[in-house]
Amino acid sequence: MLSYNGTIDTVRRIRGMKLIPSSGKHNYGARVSICLIIVALIAGIVGCGRIPSEGLEIRTWYDLDAVRDNLGGSYVLMKDLDSTTAGYTQLASPTANEGKGWQPIGGWDSQFTGIFDGQEYEIKDLFINRPEEGPIGLFGSIGGMGAVIKNVGVVDANVTGWDASGSLVGYNELGTVDNCYATGSVAGDVEASGMGGLVGMNERGTVVNCYATSSVAGGWQSGVHIGGLVGLNEDGILSDCHATGSVTGDSGVGGLVGHNQADGTISNCYATGSVIG
Repeated sequence: MLSYNGTIDTVRRIRGMKLIPSSGKHNYGARVSICLIIVALIAGIVGCGRIPSEGLEIRTWYDLDAVRDNLGGSYVLMKDLDSTTAGYTQLASPTANEGKGWQPIGGWDSQFTGIFDGQEYEIKDLFINRPEEGPIGLFGSIGGMGAVIKNVGVVDANVTGWDASGSLVGYNELGTVDNCYATGSVAGDVEASGMGGLVGMNERGTVVNCYATSSVAGGWQSGVHIGGLVGLNEDGILSDCHATGSVTGDSGVGGLVGHNQADGTISNCYATGSVIG
């Protein structure tokens, strides 16, 4: 791309070009050509100030499903996704994938490492029924300091999982979840652990400016770590967050976080939901 000075110098060179004498018609055509070149160069200068698209645009469930094909990419949600959006029946409904519903993006060995910007849109009616699987969520696992999920709501989700389950993210390792929220329900069987309304397990990750109103019901055994927002916060950071949903479990149960482990930090947060455990 030409710099501003480089463009001006180019224009000067064009203006200084000697035209070979010819007919008036040819001279006129040459002058028009030079003018068009100058206009194009000026347009290039103006175009340099435009902000390019931040990533691949997501408009359907099919687009969202394709994120798993490039886990390090940058994505922008362009509209709300719900049960009427193309691809829902095939990918995220109670009948999708033989009744298992949505297949989470990213797993233990294949984490999402890119950027997902929801642009304040919502992903609605998400259905997941995988009680013997983990990590579970819209994004199963995100990892690395460059992994970011931001500005998105998961609304009226119905999520059932096993290990590390949340409506938005099952397992967050070193990633950032910013300005996100979840409503609906998260549940697990008797062996489920690390379950949260928004994020199941947050290991050295950051969750900021988020909330969940989801009800969370975990397994009835020791150490299940069930929380209204995050199930297990291990060396992670939670800031400016809240949870209002009911939480049910055995031990390691909390309205906001089920278990805050090691050097986990929680600041400017609160919970108002009922807790049974």
